[in-house]
Amino acid sequence: MAPVYPSIAREAKIQGIVILEATITPQGRVEGVKVLRGVPALDEAAVEAVKQWTYTPTLLGGVPVGVVMTVTVNFVLRNGGVK
Repeated sequence: MAPVYPSIAREAKIQGIVILEATITPQGRVEGVKVLRGVPALDEAAVEAVKQWTYTPTLLGGVPVGVVMTVTVNFVLRNGGVK
């Protein structure tokens, strides 16, 4: 799921990068997300989208393990999209 550009941010022409830390379970599900660097009007949209993502499990010695990773969400007002 792509982040939904908040209408208030779109109307105010707010753009920016939200950097998140996501904890991924051994099954590839997002277990927790926190904002490392954000844009207040965009943070919640980025967090809500990333919480719904699923990743290919990370393997260590052939065994799935949980990981902590950094996720960057770039909100750009260009045809209303999010990169």
